[in-house]
Parts: sequence; structure tokens; C-alpha cells
Amino acid sequence: MNHRSEWEARSPMHTAPEQEYDPGDVAIIGMSCRFPGARDKEQFWDNLVHGRESITFLQRDEIAVDETVINNPAYVRAAGLLDGYDEFDPSVFGISDRMARAMTPEHRLFLESAWEVLEDGGYDPERIRGEVGVYASANPQTAALYSSPPDWVSVGPDVMDRSNAWFPDTLTSNALFHLGLTGEAFTVQAVCSGFHYSVHLACQSLLLGQTDLAIAGGVMVRLPHRRGYLWEEGRILSRDGHCRAFDAKGTGTTLASGVATFLLKPLTRAVADRDHIYATVKGTAINNNGASAVAYGLAQPERLSACIAGALQAGEVTPDTVTMYEANGFGLPLTDALEVRAAQLAFGKRTGTCSIGTVKSNIGHGGVVAGGSGAVKAAFSLYHRRLVPTINLTEPNPDIDFPGTPFVPQLAGADWEPECGIRRAGVTALGGGGYNSHLVLEEPPARHPRTPELGAPRIATLSGLDDRALGRQRAALREWIRQRPELRLDDICFSLNLGRRIMARRWAAVVSTRDELIEALSDDTAHEWVCASGEARQADPARFRQTDDGLAPAGAGEVRDEQALFRLAVAWTQGRRVDFAALHAGEDSHRVPLPGYPFERRRFWRTDW
Repeated sequence: MNHRSEWEARSPMHTAPEQEYDPGDVAIIGMSCRFPGARDKEQFWDNLVHGRESITFLQRDEIAVDETVINNPAYVRAAGLLDGYDEFDPSVFGISDRMARAMTPEHRLFLESAWEVLEDGGYDPERIRGEVGVYASANPQTAALYSSPPDWVSVGPDVMDRSNAWFPDTLTSNALFHLGLTGEAFTVQAVCSGFHYSVHLACQSLLLGQTDLAIAGGVMVRLPHRRGYLWEEGRILSRDGHCRAFDAKGTGTTLASGVATFLLKPLTRAVADRDHIYATVKGTAINNNGASAVAYGLAQPERLSACIAGALQAGEVTPDTVTMYEANGFGLPLTDALEVRAAQLAFGKRTGTCSIGTVKSNIGHGGVVAGGSGAVKAAFSLYHRRLVPTINLTEPNPDIDFPGTPFVPQLAGADWEPECGIRRAGVTALGGGGYNSHLVLEEPPARHPRTPELGAPRIATLSGLDDRALGRQRAALREWIRQRPELRLDDICFSLNLGRRIMARRWAAVVSTRDELIEALSDDTAHEWVCASGEARQADPARFRQTDDGLAPAGAGEVRDEQALFRLAVAWTQGRRVDFAALHAGEDSHRVPLPGYPFERRRFWRTDW
């Protein structure tokens, strides 16, 4: 199957500007994450920009486990907690409460994150006709801690349902199934390098033409959730609950939970499809230490160096153009020194400097999703052209000769203005058992100049399972637009009309300016502005052109005719299918990130099947 030609056949007609792009580059066109102190990616980035630490120090009565060791002087009551780790909205996916309760927290979190990353990229799963690969890593221990393994004395429906809800293996296939997609599904087990390994495999599949679009991610939920840990000398967990990466007083990191996903597509295709691009993946590499002189599980400088150099080579990137290094950074002096040594070997002699930092100082170590927290940070840094501070670093580790390396600890936030003229970042993730992985990311390509909007009428649509969901979406979108004056109306409508799952309760407005859309989204909107679901007006289908994907304006002149669009909006709110791709054909609109679906999460937990 020629996947690329199939994708082109279903995309709105548009000619990309003449520009050369590296055929080996992969675009990050969507991001979703939840980490300690952050329920979404915007809050996560805001926490990083402002140098916030998101570690919770638990009170004694908050810890329901560890009674026998809680009085031990080495017990540390710190954790990177994930708000809502036990909550889920099964109704969006057509999942029963019984099945939702059987699913592990990681299955539920990843499924919602996969939905969110598609929305962020501007794609409705029901209107994707190509192959979508899903690659992700989960903590295999979580399933066993959440519930007992399925009873294989029987292979009846109950056992099979419980198996699919429980096995780490089905994490990715569940996402394909419940989102209504087809493609590859690959659950990766590579310890704390799992996120990076998922991205590596996703990029390979995309570049080989085996899939059109890819979701790559990782998820980690520590169970029991509200608990501390025992500190041990020389191990990776911190003595006081704070991670002090590259600091002389560092004693390790803390344990955290979280989920992160990327939506990936070959860069040339992403540009042609007018996708929003956060950053590009220039090169990826993985390897393992195997037998080495370094203790099993510690970073081996020569092997990690080979991994970093391999990613640079794969992306045809020279080390002197990488000016941000997001380190694994456990905060343990020995491991930090070994990692900096490895990076120095890979970068070689260079005259320029490179910012170095790690997100673990903010949120702790997220296990299989730890690399995801660093990758999201790096992608946002490239997108916003901003370097964020590494907190808890006051006295550099004397075992790290920073003046003798190209690396400069990023102690404060700063605009990212590299001398080499292009922004690139390297992101390392290490896993116990000798797993090494590295990603080289680059800032998104510059977009071609666009003509100003003409103020022509357009349809904006929203839908939800019920009126409450619609109301929450209207409020969120209204505030989003108000806070982002740079957003264009054509981009907003294009993203809403083609990038959201269509549900039973529908709302639409025909507007010509951003201000009109903001007014239409307000609670006191007059009915002549808005076509509300259940309205008495009737739309005559005979006045429209019928395509394979629904109703469309009868002629080119009606695409921007206010009355024709209003009739089309009425038809859509009444449940008729509308061919929005035809409506936006030939435009120069781009997909842009907008608020996603407001999940109505409830607590799901099981004790007995």
C-alpha cells in the first residue's frame, strides 16, 4: 500500500511553498502530558518557565502504607504525585464502568493522552483513513500492584476483558481499538528509556512508509501512590526529597508519575498538510552497555557517548549546532559526572557553549516516562525559543569540570539566541540494565508569509456528549482565543471543523472575525448568532451538494456566502454530515492547538473483579 498517496488523496487540496526539507526529519505535530503539578502541557511549561518544584511532602497521616518503616530516620516522605491518577471518563470511548474499573490506571491515562494528542494535532480519529502506529511504554509493575493477574483457568469473556484491561502488552492496541484506528501497536519495555525507545521506533516506521501517523509515548503510575521511600547511601533516591542535579550536595532524585505522548509525521508531509509543528526530530539512537567495566545499571561513558554520537550522525547534525542538552540528571554526583563525561566525548572539541539542565529537579524521576518529560521540555523550549532554569543547583559538583566542557548549567531562564543561527537540543534518557537513548530535536521550520485575513464568513463548530460538555468547551475556547491575539479565525475554524470528534450535542456559529466568535461563545449570545442543537429551523438538503463525506456548498461562490453557511451550520447541528474538507479546500489555513475535550473524569478503582 502506498500510504503517502492515500494521505494526500484525503487531505484538503493545498500546494505547499517551494522549500527543501530533509526527508529524514520527523515533525512533532501534537503533544500531550500530565505530570506532578501539571494537568496539561501548558501548565507543565508554565511551571518550568517559573522554576517551580512539583514535589509533594506528605504528612504522616496521608501515608496509608509503610507503617513499619515510616519511623525509620531514612524514610523520606516525598513523592511526585499525579493529580487524578485514579480518574477516567469512559463515556467518551464507549467503555463500560465495569471495564473502566478493570483497566489499570496506566491504560486509562494513556488512552486519554492519545485522544488529547490527536486533538492537539488537529486530527479527528474517525476521519483518519490511513495507518496510525502507536508505540508506548508502561511500567509492568503497575498492573500487578493494581490487581491480581487474570485467572487463566478459563478463557471466557470476563477473563479476556480483564486480560486486555490489565496486560502492559495491550496498552497500545487498546488505544487503536478504542479510538477507532488501525495501524501498528507496539508496547515497548526498555525500563526508564521507554519513551525514547517508543519515539525511535515510531520515527523508523514513519520514514520506512509503514505508517502515516504515529503516537509515541510513555506512562508511569507509582502504586501505592501516596507514599515515600527509604533512602540508601549511593543509590538514586534523594536523602531529603529534592533533586539537585549537577550539585555538590546532590543525593539523588525522587519518584514521580506521569504520562506524555507525541504525535509524529514526516516533516515534508506535515508541512504539506498545514500541520502545527512544535519541533522536528532530526535523529534518534539507542544502544545498551552490555558487558562493561562500569557497575551494571550505571551510565557507561563510552557507550552513552556512542549513542549520542549515533543520533547526531543519523540527523547529519554537527555537535556545535546543539546548544541545549537535556540531561538524564539523576542528581547523584557519580551518575551526573559520568553522563557529562559521555556527552563531552560525543560533542568533542567545540568553541561554542551548550546549555545543560534537567527536568528531574522540578518533578522527579518518572520511570518509563522520564524521557518524555525531558522531551516535552525540549520541544517547548525550541518552540518558544526559551531556555528554562534548572532549579536546586547552587554549588556545582566539583567532580564535573564544567569550565573544561562546552556545557554551562542553565541557572536562570533566558531567551535562546544561539550563535550558530539554529536552535537544536539533545535529550538523553537512561534505563537500568544499561539502556541508553538520545533524541536530537530542532526548532520548527519557518512558515511562509501569509496574506491577511479578509474577514469572510466562516463556520466554527463544537460538539460534546451533553450540554455541560458543550458549555465547558465554549468557555475554554473563548478564554483561549482572548489570551492569544495572534490566532487567526481561519486557523481556528479549520482546526475545529476537521480536528474534533463529532458528537451528539452540537453547536455552530457563522462569524467573520475573532471578536464575533468570542461574542458567539459567550453565555448571553443571541440565537441569531448561533445554531444550537435542537433548534426548530430546518435545512433543505437539496440546496447543498452531496459528497461522499456529507453536505457541501453547491457552488464555489457559496463557500463564503453567509446565508449559505448558516444553512449548512443548521444542517450540521441537526445531525447531518458536512464535508468540512470540501468547505476548506484551497485555503491557506493551518492547524493550531486549541482546548481539547473536557473529560468528565470519575474515580475508578477495583478491589474485586
